[in-house]
Amino acid sequence: MAVGCRREGTALIVTLDNPPVNAIGLAVRQGLVAALERAASEEGVSRVVLMGAGRAFAAGGDAREFDAPAVAPHLNDVVNAIEACEVPWVAAINGVALGGGTELALACRVRIAAPSAQLGLPEVTLGIVPGSGGTQRLPRLVGMAKAVEMISSGRAVTAAEAERIGLIDGVADDPLTVALGLDVGSVALADRVCDLPAPELDAEALAAARLSVAKKAPQQVAPLRAIELVEQTATVPLAEGLAVEREAFLTLRVGPQARALRHVFFAERAAKAPEWLTAEPGDFSHVAVVGGGTMGAGIAYALLNAGVRVTLLENDAEGVERARANVGKIVEASMKRGLIDAAGAEDRRARLVLSQDYGDAAEAGLAIEAAFESVEVKRSIFSQLQAVLAPEAVLASNNSYLDLDEIARSVDDPSRVVGLHFFAPAHIMKLLEIVRGEATSDRVLATGFALAKRLKKIPVLAGVCDGFIGNRILARYREAADTVFMDGSTPWEVDEAMVEFGYAMGPYEAQDLSGLDIAHANRRRQDATRDPARRYIPIADRMVELGKLGRKTGAGWYRYPGGNGKVEDPIVADLALEEAHFAGITRTDYGAEDIRERLLLAMINEAADILGEGIAQSARDIDLVTVFGYGFPRWRGGLMHYADSLGVPAIVEKLQRLVQEDPVAWKVSPVLLDCAARGVTLAER
Repeated sequence: MAVGCRREGTALIVTLDNPPVNAIGLAVRQGLVAALERAASEEGVSRVVLMGAGRAFAAGGDAREFDAPAVAPHLNDVVNAIEACEVPWVAAINGVALGGGTELALACRVRIAAPSAQLGLPEVTLGIVPGSGGTQRLPRLVGMAKAVEMISSGRAVTAAEAERIGLIDGVADDPLTVALGLDVGSVALADRVCDLPAPELDAEALAAARLSVAKKAPQQVAPLRAIELVEQTATVPLAEGLAVEREAFLTLRVGPQARALRHVFFAERAAKAPEWLTAEPGDFSHVAVVGGGTMGAGIAYALLNAGVRVTLLENDAEGVERARANVGKIVEASMKRGLIDAAGAEDRRARLVLSQDYGDAAEAGLAIEAAFESVEVKRSIFSQLQAVLAPEAVLASNNSYLDLDEIARSVDDPSRVVGLHFFAPAHIMKLLEIVRGEATSDRVLATGFALAKRLKKIPVLAGVCDGFIGNRILARYREAADTVFMDGSTPWEVDEAMVEFGYAMGPYEAQDLSGLDIAHANRRRQDATRDPARRYIPIADRMVELGKLGRKTGAGWYRYPGGNGKVEDPIVADLALEEAHFAGITRTDYGAEDIRERLLLAMINEAADILGEGIAQSARDIDLVTVFGYGFPRWRGGLMHYADSLGVPAIVEKLQRLVQEDPVAWKVSPVLLDCAARGVTLAER
């Protein structure tokens, strides 16, 4: 049963039992209604104690129900009934209580939580607002300032903080025992939240919340609506406020942002090894990382965070000291942010060995090279690793564009080679592209997925091609941006158009951050294989010739006077005018919508080819890559989800118009043509 109900003395103990996190689906709601009926009908019941089975109290509503019409009994009605029940309810919060879980707790007269419990209302992260009283009851209990901060950000609080702000009444190692032992009179006389006075209006807190949302969640509807709902608690009676809240919840949950955020939510949770991959992974309790630069240090620290022993290898003593400093900076930054304490820092240092002797890594079951983006360099590293590691040890290459199969041919057994494409900073970014080479064994591939799970990364299986999934799409994105720039725009106009779409920054500001020399080196690598029929935009090469490499040189697509904020650079705009003149192009004037359409269509078309070639296994995987690796706005659901929202026929029609301009760059993907002909979405393909 989804809800257990048993009598213990004068107490009725109601247990939510819907593994793994006691999501409040239809069966749970029905069980709670049955518990309410039993509490009303049985004699001698002094209290109802509500708890969760396992390690969770209740982690919110069942989001899988949100795409269908709401079915009674509705959670808001259940919550209201618990609050109105003549027999007082006590929440024994044994674990995480999020969303509807916190709303159930708010309906109880008394709330006791375990030290490990967390409480919060994260609904805005799914594009909705609390729909069962959260926005109306929480401000009455903890005040408007704390409530609006928690609800508009979706932030959960620990049991200690919850007690401090008055959200719960106490913390206990065994909440159930404490709940059962509470004095009958104290429980009966405890205030219901609905009887508490309305909170005072806190204009300063509301303004701060709106400012935070504008910065952290621009263009998202739910956080601002949540703030409005909290604000109304100062002037609107509870019953009326609850009705307004419920209407807002029902409206938002069928909106495009909520659908997109649910799509990402479920895609993230479904990201795991494919079902056909049944091999046992290799051992990676000891990992060697080759290269102690920014990426290598980040990978090493991610491994240390996961409890793994790490040997970090460099070429010479000077490199070892640089690597030590790079890892040390991450450790210190983590301590300053409160992510680890001194003991945690010491534990990580104790599990790290830095060396220039590859022999020190001889016992490692996995080696990850994170060296310079060069096939020759990586092949040399693999040859050295092969000489010292056991034959069954896995060799992984962290590279962004290079041919994994060519690298694998440097070792006697290419089946032991896999690509692990981390994203910088590697100890923070959640995405991990796991690249399967032509010879990669199932055991080696399984090791990559097991490592991703250990590191709490989102794994996406990719095939071998230039750039794999993400960087191949990125290259087409930049190519389209450069074409728009040369033919009728500026870098700042392009950036502004994409920021308006939802990116944190546009392609030119992002490249200034990473450095123009990186993309330049990649273009030089591609010179020999570039399609001569494909248009080439030389502006970025001119920029490198001028020494404008981005933030690190004080000037790139923008100027950075004094190393501070960016300013537009007329020299850059003039380069486009010059190159257009040399190419005999009559420039046009692209508006923001034109820019967005071209860049997005370019990415969608490229992604469809990636899907058709089997480089990506599904449209969902491409969504994960674009959201978690490349800044595609999460609330739009990822690149392919967004494409399906536009409709494949509409995309094909627009691309066919662009083919008239450039039949090579804008050649319509066969996947799009096939989907349009069959009337299916990219997700359904």
